[in-house]
Amino acid sequence: MVKVGSVVAIFYSTVNKRTRTSKLMLDKKGIIKDKHYDENIDRSILLASLESYELASQNMIDISYGALGENILLDYNPYHLLLGSKLQIGGVILEITQHCTLCKSFSKIDTKLPKLLKDDRGIFAKVIEMGEIEEGNDIYLLS
Repeated sequence: MVKVGSVVAIFYSTVNKRTRTSKLMLDKKGIIKDKHYDENIDRSILLASLESYELASQNMIDISYGALGENILLDYNPYHLLLGSKLQIGGVILEITQHCTLCKSFSKIDTKLPKLLKDDRGIFAKVIEMGEIEEGNDIYLLS
């Protein structure tokens, strides 16, 4: 187990909006209280890196945390991880399941954004061990 970073921000979606919170409760069906709970287990959690926001900023695109649809924003870039890789955050163990496809709706923010973040928007994970994730939790890459 190797510490690779920490949690910067946490979000969940309701029917009407995205909400920033200080902690999430997760079980094998995803994020409890999230509108996507128990929809697609392999796409339960979207992880994004600060690097995506920095890339947007370097290209004069100003977006707020959460704008990429992530549930967990990390100060670690997980996009290189192979499918099946596991991360521990707090007491939760997540397994990387697939790379995120880019939403065309990002062109409403800026026409350059979809192409810019084509490979850098986020990565999906499913819950292996349920529990709670909080802002500031350390992130460990499990071997």
